[in-house]
Amino acid sequence: MLLRRPSGEVLLVHPGGPFWSKRDEGAWSIPKGEYADGEDPEAAARREFAEELGVDAPASLTDLGTVRQKNGKEVRAFLASGDLDVAAVVSNTFTMEWPPRSGRTAEFPEIDRAAWFSLDEARAKVNPAQAAFLERLA
Repeated sequence: MLLRRPSGEVLLVHPGGPFWSKRDEGAWSIPKGEYADGEDPEAAARREFAEELGVDAPASLTDLGTVRQKNGKEVRAFLASGDLDVAAVVSNTFTMEWPPRSGRTAEFPEIDRAAWFSLDEARAKVNPAQAAFLERLA
């Protein structure tokens, strides 16, 4: 999670693809991804930050611990201070069959946009399970 000082705003990302295109509140997330067994969590966080945002993570990261999302996935977050031009975000992509059962595949960005939010705004936008990370900041 990226924290912009002195404003106290946090950076959230919106998932790309057709499933998320019309969802807003509760759909945003901290930049995150999965890491393989044996992979260092901080190294994975740095890799995912770069893949989702197109820039390297800041040098200093603080572990904010983990939360378990409704789908059972455990998410570990790291906090960094910094700034980022959200208009310049360039995400990696994924491929899926679209439309469903059409036999055609389409490519979508993993993240279709990023934005800065106050803590109060972020609480409304973020995946509810990840709101615990915002509380750890407050």
